Amino acid sequence: MKKTIFVFSALIIALLVLFQISKYSIISGGIKTELVITSIAVVAFFIGAIINKKAIKPSEETTSEINHQKIKELEITSREYEVLALIAKGFSNKEIAATLFLSKSTIKTHVSNLLNKLNAKRRTQAIQIAKELEII
Repeated sequence: MKKTIFVFSALIIALLVLFQISKYSIISGGIKTELVITSIAVVAFFIGAIINKKAIKPSEETTSEINHQKIKELEITSREYEVLALIAKGFSNKEIAATLFLSKSTIKTHVSNLLNKLNAKRRTQAIQIAKELEII
């Protein structure tokens, strides 16, 4: 976090310095306005490209094995596990029903069973517990 704050602070300071130098150059008449605008645009382009490159950088997620034994211990059926995986992807009940070719009420039943088996109150809490148990 400190590194990000430092980088953005340095970028802001660099841009302010560039603007001040360009302002001085325009006032003194030593440089044309078009050149100043072009240089600011080029610098902004490269700064944007660098920030974009760092933002798109693939995250290094640790891939862990799924604990199939824990799934059996919790008595989660294969269909409930499919529903859990889709919930983890952010699907709504309606989207899950369409994906699995089931009715919305069947999905609600599966979600309710999952919440009971994982001892969770909400879907987000169920996903958090499932990740801690390494079942998704």
